[in-house]
Amino acid sequence: MKSTPIPKTPQPKTAIPPSVHLQTIGPEEAGQRLDNYLLRWAKGVPKSHVYRIIRSGEVRVNKKRAEPTTRLIEGDVVRLPPVRLAEPAQMAAVNTAQTKSRARGYSDKMPILFEDEALLIVDKPPGLAVHGGSGIALGVIETLRITRPELKFLELVHRLDRDTSGVLLLAKKRSALVELHRQIREGQTDKRYYLIAHGEIVQTAGVMQLKFPLHKYLLPNGERRVRVDPDGLPSHTALRISKIMKQGDLAITLAEAQLKTGRTHQIRVHLQKLGHAILGDDKYGFEDEDKKVKSKRLYLHAHLAGFTHPRTGEKMRIESPLPDEFTALMSRFESHE
Repeated sequence: MKSTPIPKTPQPKTAIPPSVHLQTIGPEEAGQRLDNYLLRWAKGVPKSHVYRIIRSGEVRVNKKRAEPTTRLIEGDVVRLPPVRLAEPAQMAAVNTAQTKSRARGYSDKMPILFEDEALLIVDKPPGLAVHGGSGIALGVIETLRITRPELKFLELVHRLDRDTSGVLLLAKKRSALVELHRQIREGQTDKRYYLIAHGEIVQTAGVMQLKFPLHKYLLPNGERRVRVDPDGLPSHTALRISKIMKQGDLAITLAEAQLKTGRTHQIRVHLQKLGHAILGDDKYGFEDEDKKVKSKRLYLHAHLAGFTHPRTGEKMRIESPLPDEFTALMSRFESHE
């Protein structure tokens, strides 16, 4: 008598087993920072763990230890240590219906200012981070990767603070990203911001040259801050006063800031040092003045980006209009030009 075979119980799928990989950097990966390269490779792995394996030396470039900021070059061999990566099914779970709905909502509030085969330039709203991180699931880059799945490559060319609005450049080709980074490094781009500051800024020249060295440091809770420090990195902001407005004893100043260098929080710290913090700045503002001029957002807006198109060589000038919150606030004051 034949016995009926007992059917095998299907085993649950487990994560992809870890193993060491040696990855050779190609032209599309060249120019990336090591940490950014690893964060894309190690999808589903906590960011803190990625930085830990770099610091420990488990990640190597050409058999040598490397820093997170190391720029990868075509032909570099990167040692990728055993890391338990998420399965495709696990990654798909991230893109739940709820997440996609939130991404669509963010995308609807982010007008496209320019797009072609190499670039995607958006008008970022205030309050949206450019990328996800601790406590932030969706930023601009995650939002666009979810809502534009047809884009095989999409990377930030530069960053804006979470509370800053305005022109934000993204590259759809690795070659475009590398070229625009070169232009930024060599000072060939033009980035300008509108801001509203507390008080009346007395203009000492047609264009005020703010040159204060800046030093980055961490608060006890790990939050990043910047201060003016003689031992800091050189930084330079050109400030043009556009309009002085008054309401009784209160005064505010509309100005345009042009970045000559691109340090973290540069404009915000320079205005603080000048004694006229930007309205709504919860990091570098003045509490007593914030109580006088109520502000629901940081009044800093990236209104212009000038650069050379990485493929056509055309001179580009992308602009974003002054936000409604700026004009609404200024309408409460009388102009004193």
